[in-house]
Amino acid sequence: MAEASAVTGLEDESEEADAFLLWVLAFSELIAFGILLGAFLVMSVTHAEAFAVARLHLNPGLAAANTLILLTSGWQAALAARAGASLPERRRGLIIAALFGFAFAAVKIYEYAGEIRFAGEETFQAFFELYFLVTGFHLMHVVFGALVLLLVAWRPSRSNTALITTLWHVIDIVWIVMFPLIYLS
Repeated sequence: MAEASAVTGLEDESEEADAFLLWVLAFSELIAFGILLGAFLVMSVTHAEAFAVARLHLNPGLAAANTLILLTSGWQAALAARAGASLPERRRGLIIAALFGFAFAAVKIYEYAGEIRFAGEETFQAFFELYFLVTGFHLMHVVFGALVLLLVAWRPSRSNTALITTLWHVIDIVWIVMFPLIYLS
């Protein structure tokens, strides 16, 4: 009985440490994106006219579609993480969330293909440098997160599912803030 109590105590400590590290990682991601978006906002104020013209070369319709894709992915991740989800439901939710993540990446790359030609123009250079930096950093998080979603789907324990879906929602939050700041300002 003492052994069972000791094991349970160790498991509780491990879960607390995991939760702490998860939130350290989540907040560090939010801070990193906050700094990037802050730089974008400062530049959009100091170079207002050039940024306004450069934004005309973006495709807010594709970005809006990507917002719906990412939110749908987050919804599937939330279904996978809910307390009553069975193993097949967790697996299905994680796989569908990952597939929507890859769909987001495909749309973003298509969008980049139409925008890259403007990046070399001197008038738009500052805008597109920051634009590709911020959105590219986010895109790398989406692709990596989708790969981890698939990895966790292979063996979807509740703790791993909760961990990756929490981080996936952080990626969603960043995009929800990024979308209006970059495309609609």
